Amino acid sequence: MCAHQALQAQLWDQAWKSGIESLSADEHELETSCEDSTGGAGELPADTEESDTGRSDEEQEKKESQPVCSESGGEDCLPHCEHCRKENVQREQVTPRRLSGEQYLMKLDAEGTYECSVTGLIFDVTKAVTINYSLLSWSKYAGLVEPPWVVGGPLFDVRCEAPSALTSIAFPHSLCLGDGGSHPAFKVLHIKGAGAAIEPSMDFSASHVRWLVSSLSPVGPLIRSEEPLLYHGAVVLYKAIDDDPSLLFRVYVATNNDSFIKDISRAVKHSKKKFIKIDKPPVCQKLLQNGKRYRLICEPEAEINPEEIEFVDGSLLKLKSYIEVYFEKPDDFTLSLVELDSDAVVWKAKLRESDWIHYDQNKNEQTRIPSSVKRRKSTNSFSEEEKHCNKKQRSNNYTDGIKTRSLLTDQQLMVIAKLFGVEWKEIAIECLQMEMKDIQQIQANEEVVNIQKFLMLSKWREREQSNGTAQALCNRLREKVSYEIVQALEGFLAE
Repeated sequence: MCAHQALQAQLWDQAWKSGIESLSADEHELETSCEDSTGGAGELPADTEESDTGRSDEEQEKKESQPVCSESGGEDCLPHCEHCRKENVQREQVTPRRLSGEQYLMKLDAEGTYECSVTGLIFDVTKAVTINYSLLSWSKYAGLVEPPWVVGGPLFDVRCEAPSALTSIAFPHSLCLGDGGSHPAFKVLHIKGAGAAIEPSMDFSASHVRWLVSSLSPVGPLIRSEEPLLYHGAVVLYKAIDDDPSLLFRVYVATNNDSFIKDISRAVKHSKKKFIKIDKPPVCQKLLQNGKRYRLICEPEAEINPEEIEFVDGSLLKLKSYIEVYFEKPDDFTLSLVELDSDAVVWKAKLRESDWIHYDQNKNEQTRIPSSVKRRKSTNSFSEEEKHCNKKQRSNNYTDGIKTRSLLTDQQLMVIAKLFGVEWKEIAIECLQMEMKDIQQIQANEEVVNIQKFLMLSKWREREQSNGTAQALCNRLREKVSYEIVQALEGFLAE
């Protein structure tokens, strides 16, 4: 280890002194004949399992496989575990730019330690640098993970324009380590070509496993333990979409591991039936134990198959297990996951008919699942923003009695408005030739930021008249905005 790396390790030890444990020097190497690959900062190779899907599938998967544990600007979706040792480490949070193929790009301006607000990855860099990374599936590399080692967290492919500047990476793990005592051994699987090496980790905390970068190619944390493993878990719900008034759900019980969640999303997407993801708090309130049995309970009663499961981490399995829940007559209901031996509630959610409202991924319009049974009044189904943009909907579809399908609707403008970031005013001036006085007037008359963005786009559409189309807006914004905005506009063009 060079002098700088030694200094970085010392700084990490000081910063991570709450909750960090060091591993023993007893290291095991799985030798391979494959050469190391360092890679540049160019586009990452796409997962071969996804190569046959279209852009709309990519976007659908991106939405459904968002990280459960470490998403959204530094928020901790996972409530503090009463068993884990609490960490008081403050790191600089950085939100990466999303690229195509579920890749992320992070531009760091200086030396330091930075945490990705979306994936939870922590990078230690020695200078300003650009890092590309993507989330991969463990099941694709299942043959490289040999007992007694098991998966400990998500798998990432990380590339850097200056590999020597990226000294260490900390990977989030899904284990509960308790508040002390014996801990499992952590290492990392470093995949190189068709083989892999099990490499030592530098240290670990209640949430991360830190690895000293040797070369850049897919890497993920592994665990070895003599004791039963306890996981922070997640329950993910999907509902089948069809014309049948009955209800059919898939309930997935998983470790809070982004690679696992992504695999679930992919499995659902490739199912013969079409499903939508139901937005309910996914995080389990009680730890999941490997080998323990759990039961899914529904009130009122429904057909559940299987009623009981034995929990195992299915990260390496290509086919993901799920529980099927069926109602012949739709109604509100409550699902609970309980431990079989103690009847302790692990996870619970109330599902209502209003949860079936969803956005069609291809049309980007709000639709309702057909149902011939009871309907609820939807006075609270729409946000104030949606109510605002609904007022002009009818007039925008007709000009002088002629229907103009190509013009952007208010609903479509609101979708784009919500995707704009804090730089929306600069984009409005630079790309849409808006004047600052117009933006200031909008801000003076409206406090809600998303409505401000919508009114700005509406003013642009009004000025463009017959050219206020998705194609025109896409042409103006393409080089300056995020991939999500371009994808949304291209989705409008496909309608």
